[in-house]
Amino acid sequence: MLRLTKHHGLGNDFLVALSDHNPELAIDPELARSVCDRRRGIGADGLILAFPPSEVGNDACMVLLNADGSEAEISGNGIRCLGQALLRHAGRSEGDQRIETASGVRQLRTVRGSADQEIWIQVDMGTATSGPALGSLSAAYPALYRSTHNIGNPHLVLILDSLAKLELLAQGALAADGSQLESEYPEGINVEFVHVVARDHLQLLVWERGAGITEACGSGATVAAVAAHAQGLVGANVRVAMPGGEALVDISDSTVLLTGPSVFIAEVMLP
Repeated sequence: MLRLTKHHGLGNDFLVALSDHNPELAIDPELARSVCDRRRGIGADGLILAFPPSEVGNDACMVLLNADGSEAEISGNGIRCLGQALLRHAGRSEGDQRIETASGVRQLRTVRGSADQEIWIQVDMGTATSGPALGSLSAAYPALYRSTHNIGNPHLVLILDSLAKLELLAQGALAADGSQLESEYPEGINVEFVHVVARDHLQLLVWERGAGITEACGSGATVAAVAAHAQGLVGANVRVAMPGGEALVDISDSTVLLTGPSVFIAEVMLP
């Protein structure tokens, strides 16, 4: 029997399996594809596996499998969902956590809320570095600014000049543009389409590597704010609005903090 919990961070939904509940838990891409299938499975953007940490003082080792079975290095929304699952398992609704990921250890801090319902968690996402070189399609895309970044996983950020373009993308071109732009990068890439609303407000639509269109992307919100800040378009504290809701990004010289909700949906038992 496989025991899972389902959570979402601004509509970006995940199934979480804790090794404490599942002693024979293993990394299984086919399992991820099966349970994440929205018609033949439970449905989710990804499956998160939580194994015992490798170092004393850490709370868990996170492995994230996208809906297509591929492995992702980090997810800003996913790690908050895992944080909520670990708090629920411990019978707590507050406290700091240290979670090992493929991109390093991430520090989590609870802000407010209940682990059994909605809880707000702040994640230290580390620093954003330069990403892969721009491809020819990316360089030619009609954007005011374009850049690539790595926050543990790779991102292409395209800052557009009007809300109208975002609305057009939302009506159907997002999948076509996102998949085409991603195809230029052999390892895949997340694609962020960004509009600057105000000095402290961005709007974001995202195409996620391994999942396609999602309602929100935590790492994408982080790098979108970093890219806009580098161009002098926003300050150091930014609200990033996505179809699923808003996340908060705080930028400093040493790190970037991402704050947002995780909502517990259900417990699921699978034979």
